Amino acid sequence: MHRDDQFGRDLSGFVLPDSGELRATENPWSPYELLDGDGVVVEPVGAFFAELQARTASPATVRSYGMDLLRWWRFLGAFGVEWNRAERRDARDFIRWMQVADKPQRVHWRHREADGACATVQEPTAGRKNTPGSPNTITGKKSPGPQYAASTRAHCETVLRAFYDFHLDEGTGPIVNPFPLDRSRRGGRANSHHEPGQPFRRERTGRYRPNVPKRVPRRIPDELFNALFAALRYNRDRALLAFWVSNGARAEELLTSKQRDALPGEQLLGVVRKGSRAYQQLPSSADAFVWLRLYQEEARQNGVPHGKNLPLWWTLRHPWRPLSYDAARAMFNRANAILGSNYSLHDLRHTASYRLAGDPEVRLTDVQWVLGHAHLTTTQLYLPAGQDEVIEHVRAHHSRLAKHRERPAAPPAAGYNPDSLKNLFARSW
Repeated sequence: MHRDDQFGRDLSGFVLPDSGELRATENPWSPYELLDGDGVVVEPVGAFFAELQARTASPATVRSYGMDLLRWWRFLGAFGVEWNRAERRDARDFIRWMQVADKPQRVHWRHREADGACATVQEPTAGRKNTPGSPNTITGKKSPGPQYAASTRAHCETVLRAFYDFHLDEGTGPIVNPFPLDRSRRGGRANSHHEPGQPFRRERTGRYRPNVPKRVPRRIPDELFNALFAALRYNRDRALLAFWVSNGARAEELLTSKQRDALPGEQLLGVVRKGSRAYQQLPSSADAFVWLRLYQEEARQNGVPHGKNLPLWWTLRHPWRPLSYDAARAMFNRANAILGSNYSLHDLRHTASYRLAGDPEVRLTDVQWVLGHAHLTTTQLYLPAGQDEVIEHVRAHHSRLAKHRERPAAPPAAGYNPDSLKNLFARSW
């Protein structure tokens, strides 16, 4: 089934094995470690993780890189190829497989059999309200399809190329990177003809890197946001949404707040930024602090741990645990399910930035500061109108044209020959 020929392996029936894992640790020096199919720590990946940590990469970044490396390690293990003996054809086959094959779907632990059922079976798609990969009927956003998205494949290619570049520099890997740069981009210096004042272009790209379509910024219309807000059941969830949509913090950034960071009198909430890990106080709406006070009163009555150095956001049930990103996303998805929408937590950040930029009294540099962007060009990606607003503008344009055509034309001035005007304008007055 997996024969080799002049075109590469036959991957038509290949299924990625569920071997190895990326395991979180309690060790701050090594927050994640990759285990192979035998449960042994993969030392080359551990060295790469140490390099990422030295570059001030956050644990979330290490985890993101680790998931791509785990996928590559499983692919190599299925064909018995050592990581340091991987060739260009192995990389090419891996990218081909990610481009065509369906993603393996994890089975929830409640539905796994006691004898350890395979966790990479295909999830049935029949009977869903929205077919995977099709636009949502309410939001117009495409739901995740059965295949790997172009952004996922591009990220994976970049991670693996960086991994082998690191070991090439260390002299511990193969003599040739299996994931090379594009042939036309290898020679010369990147941005050698850059014009001052113009943004730098990404001229160093991988040979197997896919073209990623440009994402259209999304915002939640006010009426749908009100419906989402009304679908929430707890004051904690209402407070979270009110902060996300008013201060523009990333979803995971808001969850870093401590109880001492909420300053209702100054309408400020302190968060730790995702990239720089810097502490920043963000101005928030008064309504957000009202919902926060209601949540804190309920938490105090229920016995949630209290202390200025403790997390601000907790689970709603005993045993009390700090609220994680996955739990917050599950809360938001439950509200989505009620409406049949597929908005994401990041859409709240787009909504906040769009509302700020729509105020003529707020400068664009103010929006940049609130969003925590290093470059103003990044902030500008959040500012274009959403799809729904553009559609309404174009509809209004066609309506104005139709009304203009229906409007009776003014009679021509005296002295013009009616027959000449009819031949010229193809109409009579």
